Amino acid sequence: MNISAKSLIAPCGMNCGLCLAYLRDKNKCNGCWGNNENKSAACVKCIIKNCALLAETKSMFCYECKKYPCTRLKQLDKRYRTNYKMSMIENLENIRKEGIDKFVEMEKERWICNKCGGTICVHRGYCLKCKKAKD
Repeated sequence: MNISAKSLIAPCGMNCGLCLAYLRDKNKCNGCWGNNENKSAACVKCIIKNCALLAETKSMFCYECKKYPCTRLKQLDKRYRTNYKMSMIENLENIRKEGIDKFVEMEKERWICNKCGGTICVHRGYCLKCKKAKD
């Protein structure tokens, strides 16, 4: 598991390395930028990842888009803030301000289990290895 890989940061700011689909043992998803094998239909058809305006950005992140933050990103951000205590827009602003390298380092510190060194799953709120809850 490499939660600090730049290739796991989706255009919306999601760290795919924290996603249950990526962290599970069977039928692992390879993240937004990975192939579509084992991806849910919703992820394959993701409006944000497949947005034509994304191709116009240099970084391939939504924060450079002329429509940022678009309605879909705002909806996703609200759902993740409400259900998982994480903000896509905050992530994107951190990437814009600090750069992708610094962001992935911050993510590693933020989501590593201090009990076993595993990864805290954003969708479960605990480490999938030892079941310790996020502090």
